[in-house]
Amino acid sequence: QVAPLFELRMSLMMALVLAVVFMGPSPNMAAPAGVTDDEAFDLDNYSLNSEMDWENLDVNIYGDSYDYDDLDQEIEPSHSEYHEEELTLPPAPVTLDFKGPGLFGPDTGLGMPTCLLCVCIGGSVYCDDTGLDQIPLLPKDTTHFYGRFNNIRHVKNTDFNYLNQLQSIDLTGNQISGMDEDVFLSLPQLHQLLLADNNLQSIPELPITMKYIDLRNNRLISNGVHSEGFKDMSQLEFLYLSDNKLDYIPVPLPLGLRVLHLQNNNIQTLYEDSFCNSHDRHFIRRNLEDIRLDGNPLNIQLFPQAYVCLPRLPVGSH
Repeated sequence: QVAPLFELRMSLMMALVLAVVFMGPSPNMAAPAGVTDDEAFDLDNYSLNSEMDWENLDVNIYGDSYDYDDLDQEIEPSHSEYHEEELTLPPAPVTLDFKGPGLFGPDTGLGMPTCLLCVCIGGSVYCDDTGLDQIPLLPKDTTHFYGRFNNIRHVKNTDFNYLNQLQSIDLTGNQISGMDEDVFLSLPQLHQLLLADNNLQSIPELPITMKYIDLRNNRLISNGVHSEGFKDMSQLEFLYLSDNKLDYIPVPLPLGLRVLHLQNNNIQTLYEDSFCNSHDRHFIRRNLEDIRLDGNPLNIQLFPQAYVCLPRLPVGSH
């Protein structure tokens, strides 16, 4: 019986200890010594409706202040950790100086450089069908000029000044009715001239360097062609004078001539010296193989002595 009594006492003591622990005052929740609970909370001096002075509020009372410049430096990654690729900026755009010498050729009367109004490729200048009423100022290195199908009426002797490399001029399909007399004589390398489909009654003197001349479909009369104007052109091979108003063949013709077109003119007669040499019966003009005389009031059978020296008969009425 001693053992059960002992166990009962021990149980009661444990229960008493637990009751004291859970029901007794907690030392952590107690006010400091010498201070009452009312003084600790001071509820009488605390107003929930008081207004905060936000303009004069010192933010530093709520914690440590921060230097944000230092903060930026702190969070900046070091170059040893990040290697950003350097960007290569494109070159600055080039500003074109349209007043620069020779950039797009000289300025035309329309207030823009020739090579913007026309098309310049190498030494060739193409001004076809651009509404021109005069020859534009051409770059000094021009070798071939094309001004076809425009409204040009007159060609001045200053239009081709200083163009020492100019070899070819094509003004087909304009309204040219006049040219200054010495307009072409200052061109030392000119060998090709095309003036078809204009209104020319006469042509100026041409340089002896000519190889190709096209004057078709104009209003040329025999008095409008210089006497012996083609004689000294030793390189002339092609001479097109069809569809004009010529009364006779413009003799003497250079020996190197290969093609002579005179159809649709007003030629009525031929002479022994028109193609041959009346003083040399053995003379043969071997190069001249293409002669057109059709469309003229001329019967070529009536003038056999005029073409006995030719390798082929002229084309014309019989």
